[in-house]
Amino acid sequence: MKKVHFIAIGGSAMHNLAIALHRKGYEVTGSDDEIFEPSKSRLANESILPEKWGWYPEKLDNSYDAVILGMHARIDNPELVRAQELGLKVYSYPEYLYEQSKDKTRIVIGGSHGKTTITSMILHVLKQVGIETDFMVGAQIEGFDVMVRLSETAKYMVMEGDEYLTSPIDRVPKFHHYHPDIAVISGIGWDHVNVFPTFDCYLEQFRIFVKTIEPGGCLIYDGTDAEAEKIAQGAKVKTYGYGVHPFENEGLSTSLILPDGSRREVGVFGSHNMKNINAARLVCQQLGVSDAQFYEAIASFKGAARRLELLFEGNGNYIFRDFAHAPSKVNASVKALREQFPDNHLLAVFELHTYSSLSEVFIDHYRDALSAADQAIVFYDPHAVAIKKLELMPDERIIAGFGRSDLKVVHNKAELMALLTESPKENVIGAFMSSGDFNGLTTDDLRSLYA
Repeated sequence: MKKVHFIAIGGSAMHNLAIALHRKGYEVTGSDDEIFEPSKSRLANESILPEKWGWYPEKLDNSYDAVILGMHARIDNPELVRAQELGLKVYSYPEYLYEQSKDKTRIVIGGSHGKTTITSMILHVLKQVGIETDFMVGAQIEGFDVMVRLSETAKYMVMEGDEYLTSPIDRVPKFHHYHPDIAVISGIGWDHVNVFPTFDCYLEQFRIFVKTIEPGGCLIYDGTDAEAEKIAQGAKVKTYGYGVHPFENEGLSTSLILPDGSRREVGVFGSHNMKNINAARLVCQQLGVSDAQFYEAIASFKGAARRLELLFEGNGNYIFRDFAHAPSKVNASVKALREQFPDNHLLAVFELHTYSSLSEVFIDHYRDALSAADQAIVFYDPHAVAIKKLELMPDERIIAGFGRSDLKVVHNKAELMALLTESPKENVIGAFMSSGDFNGLTTDDLRSLYA
């Protein structure tokens, strides 16, 4: 039995990896300064929730095979210092995922947007056609109870390839550690300006990613994205470009137009998702899944959590939540809803929550991102700005950045609810887009207005 300790076990990826190793038969321990839901309950259900919060370096000894370090732990974390003093092997979770999959065929989905959805589509199809695979994905998927699976038997490992930094002691992008046999770049739009201060610096991370593809591997990329196209041209492996899969909207439903002219209804919508489907299809081809098998399987895919997820419908209104935060993601989500519901009142509410989105040097990248909406609201919380240690922007600067003179800026939940109360309540398509929670805005709050 292997013995592994997690420093900062409560993180989204970290607690899922801990659960996966526990289920694999490893002895798992962990610590954190605080753990929130759903991590807390999920760790408790597996009997690996720390008894109390805090760091306890005295618990570490030479019996541990590995220590896995979470991104939000500090470089002077006392448990990290103790592990280093003992000479224990310290991994980031991307490094450990590679250790667990180095003898498998690794499929890594990278890109500035669409990663989670494409990964989820691939996993859904492989499950439907009976191909066993290990995986790591960034959101909960219907039919899967964990976001990480590790086994001795699966031939494949499917991983979402995040370009953000690996750990406090390994400041390179996570996806540089995976060395894919099959790589995807879903599109590129500058993000994480706190780490990659220029667009070219950001692009360089994808150039390096492509160089990590194993000899004889391949790159599947968005052929409609100029930057992805340039990077693919420099690849030393086989490349396959893709675009929007032919489709048509039929009322509230969307159908793929198949090569033989037939139609296959699917559970997602929007041009961006039609590209995501094509990316997943090409990956599945590489794994021996026929197009006929793929189309049959993808028809039952309902989407990943918080990716244009329908919260509820009622009184002619449809209210969605979405994890969109980068400009390209916000733009794609709003356009998808406009395409699907051309005659409805489209309300777009977007929270500036990430370091990039809250930065004045970045705000102009959101120009026209909300232009397809009939009504646009930006949620700008001064407390979030203070936490990120940034300068406050005046509302006028945000309005100018989005390039929309009728944009409304609100600063807390009460202001948002007041504005929504005064807004249309019939035939509304509501998109609430954030990597946060709008100061604690709940589904019940929205139901009180629209259901």
